[in-house]
Amino acid sequence: MFSSINKTHKTLNNLETRGMHQQFNVHWKKARGVFVVDRNNNKYLDFTSGIFVANVGHSNKEVINEISKSLKSPLIYSYNYPHEKRINYLKLLEKFCKGYFEKFYLLSGGSESVEAAIKLSRLYGIKKKKRKLGIISLNGNWHGRTMGAQMLNSDPNQNSWTIKDKRNIFLDFPYPWKVKNKNSKNFFKDSLKKFKKKNFKKDFCAFFLESFQGWGAVFYPKNYVKEVEKFCKKNDILLVFDEMQAGFGRTGKNFGFQHYNVKPDLICCGKGMGSGFPISGVFGSKKILDLPAPGSMSSTNSANPLACAAGIATLKEFKNKNIVKNSEIIGKLFHIELNKIKKKFNEFIFDIQGKGLIAAIIFKVNNNSNLSPTDLANVVCEKAIKNKLLVVRTGRESIKLGPPLIINKQELLKGVKILERSIFETIS
Repeated sequence: MFSSINKTHKTLNNLETRGMHQQFNVHWKKARGVFVVDRNNNKYLDFTSGIFVANVGHSNKEVINEISKSLKSPLIYSYNYPHEKRINYLKLLEKFCKGYFEKFYLLSGGSESVEAAIKLSRLYGIKKKKRKLGIISLNGNWHGRTMGAQMLNSDPNQNSWTIKDKRNIFLDFPYPWKVKNKNSKNFFKDSLKKFKKKNFKKDFCAFFLESFQGWGAVFYPKNYVKEVEKFCKKNDILLVFDEMQAGFGRTGKNFGFQHYNVKPDLICCGKGMGSGFPISGVFGSKKILDLPAPGSMSSTNSANPLACAAGIATLKEFKNKNIVKNSEIIGKLFHIELNKIKKKFNEFIFDIQGKGLIAAIIFKVNNNSNLSPTDLANVVCEKAIKNKLLVVRTGRESIKLGPPLIINKQELLKGVKILERSIFETIS
């Protein structure tokens, strides 16, 4: 097993940027349902969904059938000319959004949708005669790897190569272990006071929130987000949610923002939207999505027939198999079981975060261990792979977990048991 992995790793290192290499090297051969098989026919239970993409399961039959039909048709590309699959997909998408959004801009990747949301936000700011077109975001949130998306990230290790946009500001993130829900309104107001010289009404056009902070699946206190919404309405600032990981059933609701009882002006989606096929989008109201002039927001592969076929099949599976409900029900069991692990290894585990079928185990310093929290997380990931469980290595003091939303109780409990054993083997 390991000799072939080493050979694979060597080949990739010789041919490919090392920027692609973070996860431990499991050479995928095939994936179906909640399982992945490597080139040596080792079978892994997947608690990553790839990277929270295979929400309806790997190699979903309906998705494959729909794409196959599209491939066999005499239309696999149409630029931005209309086609039937595009119309059908948009109709299904509108129903899935349950009245929250009126119009959609389909794209190929997550970062691209964030870039589009930035442009739409600033077009809105121009229309409203905003002075500086600044954007507010939060320390620690992550919005993608392209330049505009990176400019919404405060980490100098990630954005040192970008142009610094001095119009943008970063507020402190209300980590729930520091900020209780009842105090979160004041926390938000106090974080704004640091920028008291800023004229929010004139200087800012949008407030971007990651629906939960990615590295730790950390959700905001509900009152915090309600206060953000109130602030945005008062200052005519667009409220934009980055739903890349949270959207399409992952959190036990159609979208992550629904946990806060707010209505965003725009959301950015991707990942689970296409079940592994590259499709993303910005969803919003007519007044915002119709700001660009005709042709000024088209993209080469936007709404192409194959992408729409994957989107159609994905949404049909959500409806036919009641997948969001499964995410909610199995998700509750998931967090009950993970908190049992926390209780058992309380000296090493700081917290369990997440909702539905997204979770993170956050490790802490243990004076009796030679491993830092980050090293501990990395070793647990490695042990889990040896025990035939795939988890997401974050490169931080956390492990991310997100199985396909079709997972059943038996499969879930099996994965949690493997995870518990992997932690035990690490600290023993």
